[in-house]
Amino acid sequence: MDTPSNPEIGLSINAAGIETNYHDQGEGPPVLLLHGSGPGVSAWANWRLTLPPLAESRRVIAPDVVGFGFTERPEGIEYTPEQWVRHAVGFLDALGLDQVDLVGNSFGGGLALRLAQEHPARVRKLVLMGAVSLSFPLTEGLDSVWGYEPSSENMRALIKLFAYDQSLASDDLAELRHRASTRPGVQEAYAAMFPAPRQRWVDMLASTEEALAALPNETLIVHGRDDRVIPVEVSERAFRLIDRAQLHLFGRCGHWVQIEHAQRFNRLLADFLAE
Repeated sequence: MDTPSNPEIGLSINAAGIETNYHDQGEGPPVLLLHGSGPGVSAWANWRLTLPPLAESRRVIAPDVVGFGFTERPEGIEYTPEQWVRHAVGFLDALGLDQVDLVGNSFGGGLALRLAQEHPARVRKLVLMGAVSLSFPLTEGLDSVWGYEPSSENMRALIKLFAYDQSLASDDLAELRHRASTRPGVQEAYAAMFPAPRQRWVDMLASTEEALAALPNETLIVHGRDDRVIPVEVSERAFRLIDRAQLHLFGRCGHWVQIEHAQRFNRLLADFLAE
């Protein structure tokens, strides 16, 4: 049972007509964090090791994207990049934020790029971590993530898939994330987002090479070398296309840079955004 002490539940605001759960920490120039699309994910689950350190120097804001976490899931909503970007822009409007630095993880990286392309005045610097920046052949890993069927065993298998360090796939974490993926309405929404065949959803989220080549933002691209969900080659290709880009690869790292290499990632992020 969810209780007020659940750290995944933060503040609430109406964004584009959707009651949105979010976390808001620190003071200073605003940074918006967009999470990935793993089953049972929330902003807190994705960014819990990033929020406090980054909030020492910035105002850090992390919403549950519509369809995920504790944000309202309106009946009949269609989960599309257009809807997700509309919700994100509505969220910025609701908070009165004209411009932010934008950090996107995986699925959230694809959304971050869309937002930057469609609303360029709203985004200053851009950080893409394990991002769906360009189209790629669907991996077995991503197919497993999007095709998740709830069970503790399946969640443990996914955590092992995400992480290079297999010790992270503890029974406690697997059970915690499994319970999050089976809250009322969560699996129904998740199953509606990425039904098979799933290559079309990769293509739907990805940007074009032309769009990346035209991107004016200073961009930090971060990826785990051993990522089995989003291939590292995707970020290498994006780096060659984005004019004002820098690329940082983490060895001995899977799809969870912000968790497996939290301290290094946080320092890298803070230094890039401070410039």
